Amino acid sequence: MGGTYNLSVGNKGRLVVPAEVRQHRGWSEGAALIAIETDTGLVLVGRDEARRMLREQLAGRDLVAELLESRRAEAADDAA
Repeated sequence: MGGTYNLSVGNKGRLVVPAEVRQHRGWSEGAALIAIETDTGLVLVGRDEARRMLREQLAGRDLVAELLESRRAEAADDAA
């Protein structure tokens, strides 16, 4: 499934996601969604899907080591 859908913002800032999209995504009333703002627009994903995407993107990375390396480099620059 894929497509383009016209949405409008309601008087209380609410968006109505078309039934076809909600059914395909398995989103029922009260589903937790995440809106990700990008330079080119807004991406709407389910919270579980966002977690899965993030885990895939970070797989195999050692974030602590990357942070320590970055901080050590900053400290070395400050000392110079």
